[in-house]
Amino acid sequence: MRWFWIDRFTEFVAGETAEAIKCISLSEEVVDEYSPCRTFLPASVIIEGIAQTGGLLLGQMSDFNDRIVLAKVTSSEFHFEAEPGTKLTYRVRITNNDEMGAMVEGTSHAGDRLQAKIDLMFARLDDERFKGVELFEPAEFCRMLRLLRLFEVGVYPDGSKVQIPDHMIEAEQAFLKIGV
Repeated sequence: MRWFWIDRFTEFVAGETAEAIKCISLSEEVVDEYSPCRTFLPASVIIEGIAQTGGLLLGQMSDFNDRIVLAKVTSSEFHFEAEPGTKLTYRVRITNNDEMGAMVEGTSHAGDRLQAKIDLMFARLDDERFKGVELFEPAEFCRMLRLLRLFEVGVYPDGSKVQIPDHMIEAEQAFLKIGV
């Protein structure tokens, strides 16, 4: 099972900001089965969607070679529940970034209404302790990024397009060659 908590990117400025949408559907088990009497997308899943948006924004800065993981939810504030039929827009902005990790501010909006504000801390897993540990299989990860339309909307601050990293294209080609 895939755990995508965003549906697609709508904006992506490498190293700076990203925007993604999540359309909430009653057909999602997490919406229908979380609460016995009400249907809504749980706050933890909204946090994860914003974390996926921010984590991919950070990961792109190293052509997805760094191992970026969510380390801490620094703060979260929710104003109302997101019910089926709602389209949430997640916006993230990198506020701090160094070799150890990064900080990201994120918001969730339903139309013009602020639904949530979240501050997240990410860590970079170092090669000394995590050498050889891959978080994603490169060909499948590239497929996921294509589905999320990152390379369709992604640009650098100068306006040039974000390209698929060579190592991901090579992994895709190898995957297709063996016919798995």
